Amino acid sequence: MAFKTENELNNFDFNDSTLIEVQKGLSTYKLIISDVHILPENSANRDIRTMRTNDLELSFIDGKLEKLIEEGYSLLDVNEKPYKEVPDKIVDESEYEEVFKKLQETRVDAVEAREGGYDVVIRDEDHTWRMQFSGSGDVEKWERFLNL
Repeated sequence: MAFKTENELNNFDFNDSTLIEVQKGLSTYKLIISDVHILPENSANRDIRTMRTNDLELSFIDGKLEKLIEEGYSLLDVNEKPYKEVPDKIVDESEYEEVFKKLQETRVDAVEAREGGYDVVIRDEDHTWRMQFSGSGDVEKWERFLNL
């Protein structure tokens, strides 16, 4: 890859980007994400404006998927009163690969750093998913800058 940054997650905008693939390595998780915005503050962005890229590789160093959650929801009647509540469901580790395949080509709502890890929020046709990773750092790699 031509460009690489470390621990600069806040210098990217992942909102409304597309999750292409989730890859599990020996000591890391890698997400391939397209249509990521690269903010002017990014150390690799020599332009003074927001750019974008496709097929960005986002790796979590010493990454471990702590939880994969299918978020719950409420259904409302015509009077806006809840008539059905579906709680969050923590996905069993044995189902991760199946869910990763299902999440290919879905929308990313957020990628955020938190104390000791990272949260990735993804939305498919009718559900929202949250991946909670532990990790000691993040690395972003991409091939080229594109105009918005």
